[in-house]
Amino acid sequence: MRAMPRVRVRSRRRPWASAVAATLLMTLSPTALGAIGAVPVAPAAADSVGLPVMTSVLGEDDSCVSVSSETAKAEPWTLGALGASRSRPLSQGAGTTVAVVDTGVAREAPALSGRVTALGAAGEDCVGHGTFAAGLIAAKPGDDGGPAGLAPQARILAVRGTDERGGTTAGQVADAIRQAADEGVSVIYVAVALDNGKSQLTDAVEYASDKDALVVAPVAPDALPRNTEPAPWYWPAAAPGVLAVMDYGPDDGRPTNAPRVSGADLAAPGDAVVSIGPKGPGHFIGSGSSFAAAHVAGAAAQVRARYPELKAAEVSRRLTEAAYPASPPRLDPYAALTAVLTGAKGATPRPERAVVPPPPATEPRTRALVVAAVG
Repeated sequence: MRAMPRVRVRSRRRPWASAVAATLLMTLSPTALGAIGAVPVAPAAADSVGLPVMTSVLGEDDSCVSVSSETAKAEPWTLGALGASRSRPLSQGAGTTVAVVDTGVAREAPALSGRVTALGAAGEDCVGHGTFAAGLIAAKPGDDGGPAGLAPQARILAVRGTDERGGTTAGQVADAIRQAADEGVSVIYVAVALDNGKSQLTDAVEYASDKDALVVAPVAPDALPRNTEPAPWYWPAAAPGVLAVMDYGPDDGRPTNAPRVSGADLAAPGDAVVSIGPKGPGHFIGSGSSFAAAHVAGAAAQVRARYPELKAAEVSRRLTEAAYPASPPRLDPYAALTAVLTGAKGATPRPERAVVPPPPATEPRTRALVVAAVG
């Protein structure tokens, strides 16, 4: 395994994001998400600290992700935007398991230590994307106040939905969703968005829903090849029952080159996101709807832990109806954990039958009139 070279952000391979200040402070502007092939360019800012960029697919000449030597010391802007400090005291996902259908999740990732179970070879993550996403869901907080997941007591089930280098097909993803559902997980996070495989992926989502697993997926890919127009729909996000998620950045907008699609159920932080890598304590930076979906999966684990009696569809409803009103609504974990939602529609009121009192007796009135006249 050759070491990851340090290069400038504009490089075509293994870009490094300079100045993680943009990832740590909500007041700074996000930068454009470019596309070179299908690999997103990192958000850039002007600072002295750099984080390696997390991508979803390795290039032909790229080796497996190596250890990051940089760490983010401050809390990322994403946790502040989500109100993690308010929602975690109410629920940390204890007793729930989130399946991560991605490039794998490294068992040796320190922030997930002891909480990762893998199917087959999914306990190894050459690309790093699955471990990064799992960190957004369930990484334990560090002593230095760096990035952590919304549900740090949840367990992770790693299910590989790609090949070793991140390439995938609809069949691979559908099989992974079914395998995850068979394991009895509470939430299934799917990292990919495909413009094909409607029938396969819809059937797989229905299979998972029948087993009461909530499927969460990005509404679109993180990036598209250059000069490629986005498809009208992506799967499995467009399948009935899936919680489809779009990203937004520190200034409430989206990167310039992010795929523009409709149909998202929720929006969550996804631009300039900081999380863990597959090895060592260092951190990475990334952008895209896949990372926004990971935040929603973490919030879903929080809700399922606090309200274990709720079915998957009810958890989805709670997350969307309690969200901050916007277009699409923005994830609010604290509101999802505390909101009092109305149940079934109330019965139509039936008017009561009017009761007419009997007319007053006339005899006492007549005697009173006679006495008054005599007086």
